[in-house]
Amino acid sequence: MASFIKPFHSHYFSRTVGPPYRKRQYSFAGLPGLMPLVRAFLDTSAAERCEEYQFLFTLLGCELANNAIAHSRSSERGSTYTLTVDRGAKGMTLICRDQGSRLPQEKGNFTAATFEEIEAGTATGRGLALIDALADRWGDNGDPKFRQVWFFLAYDLTDNPWSHIDTDDLKAPEGPGNAGNTENFLKNEVEC
Repeated sequence: MASFIKPFHSHYFSRTVGPPYRKRQYSFAGLPGLMPLVRAFLDTSAAERCEEYQFLFTLLGCELANNAIAHSRSSERGSTYTLTVDRGAKGMTLICRDQGSRLPQEKGNFTAATFEEIEAGTATGRGLALIDALADRWGDNGDPKFRQVWFFLAYDLTDNPWSHIDTDDLKAPEGPGNAGNTENFLKNEVEC
C-alpha cells in the first residue's frame, strides 16, 4: 500500500498529530483494498481531536469513500476519488468528489433513507442515513457527472446522537477476541 502514497504526503497517513494544516486533500484509486489507507488518512486528519471524534469522523468519511467506490465511475480502471478535509474553528468538513455516477441519473440532490424504509427493507441511501443522523450538516452538489458529497462534524459532540449511545445496552457476541468488549467489537465491526 505504501506505493499509493506520494513521499511528500506520507505524514497524511501517520495517524499522529503532524504539521498544522487548514485544508488537506488526497486522491485515492477507486479500489476497495485501499480502504485501510483511507482510514489512515481520515484518522490522521482528526488526530488532534479526542478519540471519540476521530472515530466518528473516520466512520462517516469511510461511508463517503465506500459510496464513491460502489456507486460511481471512480472504481473504474485508472479512476480516482478525492477526499478534502477542511478544518475550521468549530469543526471539520469532509468533501468527497467522485468521477460521476455509473448509471444515468438526473441532476438533483441525494436523499438519505428514512428509518421506516430501513425497517421495511426498501431503503436506498442507508449510508447517507448514517451521515444524516450523525453529522451536523451534509449535502451534495446535485451533479451526477462529478458528484461532491460533504459533511460537517462539529468538535463538540455533546449534542450529537453518537454521544448518547449507551454501549452497556449493546451486546457484543462472546467469542475469541471479543471477550464481551462492546467498544472494541463496535469498532472492529464497522465496515470501512
